[in-house]
Amino acid sequence: MGGVEIFKNLRPARFGEDDSGAARSPDIWLQAQRCGRLCAVLVLSALAAFCGCKASTKPIGEPVAIHAPLGLPPIPASADNPPTASTIALGRRLFYETRLSKDNSLSCASCHRPELSFRDPREFSLGVGGTKGMRHAPTLVNVAYVPNLFWDGRAKSLEDQVGFPIADPLEMNQSHKASATKLQGDPVYTAMFQSAFGSDAITMARVERAIASFERTILSGDSAFDQYQYQGRKDALTAEQIRGLAVFTDSRKGNCASCHTIGSQYALFTDSQFHNTGEGVEGNEQFRDQGRYEMTRGNVDRGAFKTPTLRNVAATGPYMHDGKLKTLKEVVDFYAGKGNSNPYLDKRISSIELTGQDRSDLVEFMKSLTGKLPPEVGPPGKD
Repeated sequence: MGGVEIFKNLRPARFGEDDSGAARSPDIWLQAQRCGRLCAVLVLSALAAFCGCKASTKPIGEPVAIHAPLGLPPIPASADNPPTASTIALGRRLFYETRLSKDNSLSCASCHRPELSFRDPREFSLGVGGTKGMRHAPTLVNVAYVPNLFWDGRAKSLEDQVGFPIADPLEMNQSHKASATKLQGDPVYTAMFQSAFGSDAITMARVERAIASFERTILSGDSAFDQYQYQGRKDALTAEQIRGLAVFTDSRKGNCASCHTIGSQYALFTDSQFHNTGEGVEGNEQFRDQGRYEMTRGNVDRGAFKTPTLRNVAATGPYMHDGKLKTLKEVVDFYAGKGNSNPYLDKRISSIELTGQDRSDLVEFMKSLTGKLPPEVGPPGKD
C-alpha cells in the first residue's frame, strides 16, 4: 500500500477514545501520542534516505579573496567551492593530518613538504609501510592554476585530486569512509566542519573541498624575475640571468618558453599540456611509464607527461616524472641533447646548440624564479 493511501485510511480518534470509540485512560493516550511522534520521525528519516539527502558540500560564510602576488594572474574561481576563512583553516589542518592514512603515519605534507617548497626530495615518494610509489611527487606551488592534476592529468580539479592519494594503496592506503570515521570522533574537527559547512557531518566530499581551498593559497610569485619583467626593475636580475632569459625565450636556442610560458602580464611557466620529452624511454624505445596514454589510450599521448611549473624550480628537485634528473644542469643538458629518441617525441624537442656559457646562464636564470611562500601555509600554529 502506498504511503498516501496509508494516511488516507487513518481516522484521527477524538481525545479519550480508542479506534472503536471506547473510552481510554490519559496514560494510554500519551503513549499513543509519543508513538505517533516516533513514527513521524521514522517516516521522515526514510523519506530523506529515499531522496538521497546528504550533507551539503557548499561552504557557508563570506567568501574571501586570495590575493595573487606579482607575476601571477587572479586565482581561478570555483563556483561550488568559494574559499572562506573557515574552509581554508580546516583544509590547512587536514593537509597536515596523519589520521588520513591507514596507520596514522602520513599526511599530504609527508610528500609535499612545506619547508622544501611543497615537494618531495626523494625520487619516488614512500607510502604507508614504506611502499614505493611509481612517480615523483611534484611541487604544489601555484597548483591553483593547474586545470588537470597529476602527471597524467587524471584529476580535473583540485577537489577531485585530493581523494586519490588517500585511497591509493601505494600512498596513504585508507578508504574514504575510514578517514571520515576517524575524524568524526574529534570534537575539534566537528566544530571546524560546523563552522565551515553549517553542520558537523564529516564526509570525504567536504574534506576534499577544504583541502583544495587551502591548496589554492600555496602561491609563489614576486621573484627577482617578476620584479625585472613586470616592475621594470632592471637591477633585479644579474647579467648572467638576463642572458639566461634570452636563451630561455629564443626559439633558436633554448626554446623553453614554448612549453614553460611567459605572458605579457604574468607567467605561470607551464602550458599545463602534456608532452613526450623522451624521459623514461628504455633502450628499445619503450616507456617504463606510459603517462597520459593510460588516461586517453591515444598513441599521441604515449610517454607524455604534464609540463611542470618552473616557479621555485631551483628548490624543487629532483626533476621529471621519474625524479631521474637531480640538478638543473642535468635538465639543461638533457634537453640540449634532444632527450631520448622515440616515435612519439614532441615535435618541439630538437637538438639545440648551447655553449657552456649558454647552459650556465640558463641555470642562473631559473634560480631567479624563486619567490616567497605565504606564512600561513605551514603546519597550524607555526606561522
